[in-house]
Amino acid sequence: MNKTKNKHTLLIDGMTCSNCALGIEKGLNSKGLKDVNVNFSTSEASFSTMDISVSEVEKIIKSLGFRVIKENKTEKISLQEKLFLFTLIFTLPLLSHMFSSHDSFIRNPLVQFILCLPVYLIGTLFFGKSALSSIKNRSLNMDVLITIGSSAAFFYSIYGWYLYGGEDLAHKFLFFETSATIITLVLLGNVLENRSVKQTTTSIQELSDIQRTKAIVERKGERVELDFEEIVVEDILIVNSGDKIAVDGIIIEGTASIDESMITGESLGVIKESGHEVIGGTILISGNIKIRATKVGADTLLSNIIELVKDSQKNKPEIQKLGDKISSIFVPFVLLVSTCTFIISFYFLNIELVDSFLRAIAVLVISCPCAMGLATPTAVMVGIGRAAKNGILIKGGDTLEKFSTINNFFFDKTGTITTGEFKIKKLNVLEGEENFIKRLIYNLEIHSSHPIAKSLVSELSSFSQSIDLTEIIENKGVGVSARYKEDLYVIGSDRILVLDPKNTHDLYLTKNNDLIATIDIEDEVKPSTKKVVEFINSLGISTNMLSGDKEIKCKNIGYKIPFNSIKWEMLPHEKLSVIKDTNLDNNTAMIGDGINDAPSLSEATIGISIGGSTAVAIQSSDIVLLNKNNLEQLPKALQISKHTFLTIKQNLFWAFSYNIVAIPIAAMGYLDPMWGAFFMAFSDIVVIGNSIRLKYKKLD
Repeated sequence: MNKTKNKHTLLIDGMTCSNCALGIEKGLNSKGLKDVNVNFSTSEASFSTMDISVSEVEKIIKSLGFRVIKENKTEKISLQEKLFLFTLIFTLPLLSHMFSSHDSFIRNPLVQFILCLPVYLIGTLFFGKSALSSIKNRSLNMDVLITIGSSAAFFYSIYGWYLYGGEDLAHKFLFFETSATIITLVLLGNVLENRSVKQTTTSIQELSDIQRTKAIVERKGERVELDFEEIVVEDILIVNSGDKIAVDGIIIEGTASIDESMITGESLGVIKESGHEVIGGTILISGNIKIRATKVGADTLLSNIIELVKDSQKNKPEIQKLGDKISSIFVPFVLLVSTCTFIISFYFLNIELVDSFLRAIAVLVISCPCAMGLATPTAVMVGIGRAAKNGILIKGGDTLEKFSTINNFFFDKTGTITTGEFKIKKLNVLEGEENFIKRLIYNLEIHSSHPIAKSLVSELSSFSQSIDLTEIIENKGVGVSARYKEDLYVIGSDRILVLDPKNTHDLYLTKNNDLIATIDIEDEVKPSTKKVVEFINSLGISTNMLSGDKEIKCKNIGYKIPFNSIKWEMLPHEKLSVIKDTNLDNNTAMIGDGINDAPSLSEATIGISIGGSTAVAIQSSDIVLLNKNNLEQLPKALQISKHTFLTIKQNLFWAFSYNIVAIPIAAMGYLDPMWGAFFMAFSDIVVIGNSIRLKYKKLD
């Protein structure tokens, strides 16, 4: 019997750096859990289980030195801030002895020990616990370096005090201030780092805040005000001018102009009336409506967008895997360098014991594996968050990386390049009564999800009287067939015809293989398409159109829009073949919206679907552009991807360069351990700050 995986997400408290997340990830993987992803930015761990319960997973996490919490409560003052302020009270007097006279009481070893002890105990409890769990898990993190460095200074000071007592010589061997300062500065770095990391997740917070609204609901003849979480499916909501729509629903009364910019990026209000769908979180600009709730809570579109943004880092970019791999061996490497620094300095270069010791400690505290661990996830979180706020859903950090390298774009025509809203230009009835033919067309096309079929159904809605059809079959890319009484009716392209007609039409209706009607339709190009294609061409990226439509219609599109190539009358498997062949030499992106595009969307390096696409098209795609009325979000998605990938490379360059330069400087004795701790904290802030810059920078 097949076992099914159950997906879970837990909130974890106690992670001080991205290496902690890597350690937890490694620990859970070693216990047989699948699809494990631990996100330091959001404090979340996601995983799939089969033979192990969630409570057992919680015990594993606890054994690693962390704890699972039920909800992420934001405190006014975090634990790191409290500890930093506490340690600062004792560290500042300790530092003052460096500037005091020889007979000052602060220079007394006992006084320094008393001041240092609380700070050291705090540091050992806070960093040491994480360090020990990382050692057990064989995934050493930054806390190992901090614990070793501060402990070495602390116990060496006790040794010097014991050896020389109260003599003046003892001060050359007292480094209580170094131990305390390392801990205090690293705590300060953690405070700044955590505050900065929160800035990279503000897009999620802003989207979540949009949901937190109240609504007027009609229940049992009375109107009551309810919170978003209290609304249930089938509730009737009253929405007036200026109100925020609380949940997804259908208008049952009234007409309104609705601002959907937070979902689609469309700046103009959209006019909606009875029967139209509305999206939770959008704002009613003018008018008054009643809506029936269809999706509430976690099922609304906005909730799904928030979850998609949270899950964005589960598929890590290849460049992040490189950073993670280096981070996993970084701490053992630094420990080796620190040991070698002491041995070479003291035994081979004849440098004094104290200076050799300080060099070794400086190497430990200046090294920063966190910067490498934070380089990619912080940039990815900001990039995907910025995309979501512009109505662009990007499924995973690896999508950003791949999309930035695309050099071939393939566009479907109907519903993608064009509006997809067709009108019957001319209906030519060759046999039968016109009203019956229209009813027949409606009843056949209602079984197709193709945009043309949907448009015909909408236009012929006044002919919706049911016809008793049997043996209904949709042949993707060809047409729909069904039997009525003894006769076989088929509607579709000229591929359904036994004999090729002399004149060319868009659709044909046959009865027992005999042509009984022709349909000419018209569709208009979306207003932004030409501008979008010209922009992509200007980047040196090839643009191509793949369509199942007729040659003459595709060529007419080609006269208006400067595609590099156009292919027409293509069946789904032929589109798929083109994508496969191009993928051999180039990275491809396919933009489509129909069921017939799903295979190509899956095969392309990046599949992109348009808002309003079929569910299978959206499921097959890596990026969803929520605004179905134009393609202006496509260049924005491309720019965000390129700038996010650039930011990742900048972050990794800084992280690598910092460590490559800083470690030798510390090893050569040009850096005091206290300054080393400061620069280590500063390194993280630079990386996170550069990621936050992506949130506000102008995208050219």
